Amino acid sequence: MKKTNAIRILERHKIAYDTVAYQYDPANLALDKIAADNDLELKAVYKTLVAKGDKTGVVIAVVTGDQELNFKALAKASGNKKITLVAVKELQGLTGYIRGGCSPLGMKKEYPVFIEAVAEQLEQMYVNAGVRGVLVGLSPNELGRATKGVFAEIC
Repeated sequence: MKKTNAIRILERHKIAYDTVAYQYDPANLALDKIAADNDLELKAVYKTLVAKGDKTGVVIAVVTGDQELNFKALAKASGNKKITLVAVKELQGLTGYIRGGCSPLGMKKEYPVFIEAVAEQLEQMYVNAGVRGVLVGLSPNELGRATKGVFAEIC
């Protein structure tokens, strides 16, 4: 497997990780399917959402696959009054990633990252590795360290 920017960052920080390759299906991006197909608990598989705040600009939300983002909670945690998700057409320009392959690691710029607080209770969580069809599994605390992420109740 070709190394992604996300994997290079983990290696540079000497963070232990494993990878899970899965069959990418653009018609079905549901995390419950990805988790089931790879014998992973849904609560351990996270999606990376890119949002914009009315005061801070771009913020990243790392949200568990079995819950939905709470926009008001993310706004409060990030110092904004309003939060909206960025349009898919803006995603690559802002992050360097495309839909279905967005990782909280290795974006074009360092944006503030907010990780759902329940992740801290897990030994290992899975996030996108920066390419469609590959997840990276790592300690939530190590993800926080690598992204300078803040754990907050955002679901």
